[in-house]
Amino acid sequence: MPLQLDVLTLGEAMVLFAAEEPGPLAQARRFGRYSAGAELNVAIGLARLGLRVGYLSRLGADSFGRFLLDTMLAEGIETALVQACEGQRTGFMLKGRTTDGSDPQIEYHRRGSAASGMGLDDLARLAPVRARHLHLTGISPALSAGCRELVFATVHWARSHRITVSFDPNLRPRLWAGQDEMTATINELAALCDLVLPGIDEGRRLMGLQDAEAIAKHYLERGASQVALKLGAQGAWCASKDGTREFVPGLPVARVVDTVGAGDGFAVGVISGLLEGLSLPDAAMRGNRIGARVVQFPGDSDGLPTRQELDEGPAFAG
Repeated sequence: MPLQLDVLTLGEAMVLFAAEEPGPLAQARRFGRYSAGAELNVAIGLARLGLRVGYLSRLGADSFGRFLLDTMLAEGIETALVQACEGQRTGFMLKGRTTDGSDPQIEYHRRGSAASGMGLDDLARLAPVRARHLHLTGISPALSAGCRELVFATVHWARSHRITVSFDPNLRPRLWAGQDEMTATINELAALCDLVLPGIDEGRRLMGLQDAEAIAKHYLERGASQVALKLGAQGAWCASKDGTREFVPGLPVARVVDTVGAGDGFAVGVISGLLEGLSLPDAAMRGNRIGARVVQFPGDSDGLPTRQELDEGPAFAG
């Protein structure tokens, strides 16, 4: 039977333990437990907006894996593509808490996880999938050589099935062997995708360019059809091959609790908006709205809105 999806994504889901009080992570006594992983955050956000979302991954057959699987089921994500692996473990991460809007301290414990063992064999699980869109990030190809092969193969699979593809570089330099490998791989992937969603600092690091318009132009010249460049609190710069060139202002937020996950919220807004027929600038405005809401919550995904919350208004009181 075909597996009908609006959006397919793949990656590593992790358990997040977020400190409940500010201060050094080593001194934190109490933690809240959440799901984490850039691609999973996007999957959760899209599912909350009513889209049919599938997630290709591996989890350890352990309590962390069970927690994540239960989370996906509760969020309405299709789990038929998630494999629980006996004798392997699920990755987790620790996150500190700040009160001044700065980035919190984060520690990852993911080396040798079940998800890092993914490879070309996992592509066979996509045989029944019928999807409109594929979303990827630059984290998955950094996990292992096998994951890198799977990501590239999945992009080519999507293109052969006329499935549009979005890509968020989501740089994690510590996962790569070096800057050159990271830059070459990320830029090669971006050139294969329809929509690229870099942050301004990522674009500067990957392209050696400083100006948002120049960075977007660079991606368009190398194969992308649309670029929505994240400018942090300022908003986003949109550009496309049809001639669109537009700055979309961000939304002011009275109090920032945690900036982690804001970029994933932006991706949720842009992807869902485009799939619903919005223009790129209007989709980016939705992305800005969702990103502004996400930073008002402590978890990576608990600020992602439902369809009703999305329709309530632009301010998203947190």
